[in-house]
Amino acid sequence: MPNPIKSAVQDYVTSTITHKFLGSNSSNRSGQQQQPSNNQHNFPGPVGDIFGKITTTISNKLNSASGNTHQQQQQMYGNNSGYPPQQPTNPGGFYQPYDKGGPQQPQYQSQYPSQPQVGGGNASGYGYEQQSSYPPTGNVYNPNSAPPPPIGFNLGGSNAAPPYPQQSAYNQPAGQYAPYPAASGQYGDAAPYPVGGGFGAQQPQQQYFGSGYTNQTPKMFGPAPYGSDPFAMATPSIRPNPSFNSQQTAELLRKAMKGFGCDKGKIIQAIVNCSNVQRQEVSLSFKQMYGKDLIKELKSELSGDFEDLIMALMSYPAYYDAAQLRRAMEGLGTKEHILIEIMTTRTNAQIIQLRSAYAQLYCSDLERDMIGETSGYFKRMLVALCTGARDESMITDPLRANQDANKLYRAGEARLGTDESAFIAILSAQNYNQLRLIFNEYQNVSGHPIEQAITAEFSGDIRDGLLAIIKSIKNRPAYFAELLYNSMKGFGTRDTDLIRLVVTRSEIDMADIRSAYQQLYGTSLEQAIASDCSGAYKDGLIAIVKGFYH
Repeated sequence: MPNPIKSAVQDYVTSTITHKFLGSNSSNRSGQQQQPSNNQHNFPGPVGDIFGKITTTISNKLNSASGNTHQQQQQMYGNNSGYPPQQPTNPGGFYQPYDKGGPQQPQYQSQYPSQPQVGGGNASGYGYEQQSSYPPTGNVYNPNSAPPPPIGFNLGGSNAAPPYPQQSAYNQPAGQYAPYPAASGQYGDAAPYPVGGGFGAQQPQQQYFGSGYTNQTPKMFGPAPYGSDPFAMATPSIRPNPSFNSQQTAELLRKAMKGFGCDKGKIIQAIVNCSNVQRQEVSLSFKQMYGKDLIKELKSELSGDFEDLIMALMSYPAYYDAAQLRRAMEGLGTKEHILIEIMTTRTNAQIIQLRSAYAQLYCSDLERDMIGETSGYFKRMLVALCTGARDESMITDPLRANQDANKLYRAGEARLGTDESAFIAILSAQNYNQLRLIFNEYQNVSGHPIEQAITAEFSGDIRDGLLAIIKSIKNRPAYFAELLYNSMKGFGTRDTDLIRLVVTRSEIDMADIRSAYQQLYGTSLEQAIASDCSGAYKDGLIAIVKGFYH
């Protein structure tokens, strides 16, 4: 006996397949139209559920075979299968598995944050800012505009750092040097120089200069002139004028040079009554107010030694020193005393700055030119000083001072011949306070001052150079007073030396030099100048030495 359930299933499957492949209007072999229906065989209970699931499964498979997706069928017929909807794919393109009858799986998410967009977007994880299509605001250089400004140049922003540190007040206490002996030509030690503020914080800026005095207005190397001496609480004769007005001074100079001739007294008053830095401001104001170069105007109105004096006052100190060194090596022969004076009394920063100025002015290296113009141990001493590498710490070591004093004694007086290198190495490298201890220890070891040993063991330029180092360390005002005396003694006056000494020391320690001159030679420096000079040249020198305009 046939199974009725099996027969019903077979009939239903046959009619469904025929309907799907042949269409709803096709006829079977017997000519009768078959219409599938879930209710064609009505079975109660579980049997009916089984038939419903079989019908749905066969329908889905047949739809897939005929090119319809499950999603399309859902849109056409709706989801009446009883199963959960198909799961979305993860970023890799694979289907997420699911458990029958269980909850849906969450959509795939990466455990890593998304990467920033290249070339734009917000990449907060990497510290980049979001790009904008608009140009940035503030002090930002536009590469499509003019050439970029130099590093540190202030484009006008309020937060831009100034190119130079702020200058400190100039007021320095008066120097306390040891009493000067009678005018016997010998002088004792000065009190130790305490450590002071240096001048060389600023670095020189690149400038372009022609021959002679510049008509440009380059950046200053530092506070004029070269700044204060870091080894001495010295007293200058010229200080910055607290009531200074560059426009008023420029107007005074204009009136002094206007018309036929010039009023040299007003020129002296205007220029000597302010510092070197303030004179550069006057030069700039003069050009802005009258459209003329002050240096050219002064040179056209002045002449002789007075012109040289005014030009020295208007020059930047580093360039003035460089020009003096160049003149000392030009022509036939070399003026070694100028090399000695400048190289033995300038600080490390001053030496570095004047070397830079020398290279800018003459397109040459100062050390190389000195080597070409000098020889022997004098050349070695200048090369050592030209490095600008002296210890300026002012730290003292008594034990080392005693050892170095004995070393110098054995290198000179205690042997046959002289080890010049030992003297050069110690005198050109150690700090001033340490050298004073060495000089005292040498006196104890040998029984006489070290100057006596230098005079006995050396000769010529190397002797003069080493003595200059010792004298300037022991008592610098007395050393310069001696140089001033030598520039005016005998027949005639060495005006170039006199101008250089007066101008370069005017804003450092000229008041102390003036006192030393009085004690050493029994006459005032002003009287010595008045007896050797005349006219406006004399008046200008005396005005600088006295500094009475303040």
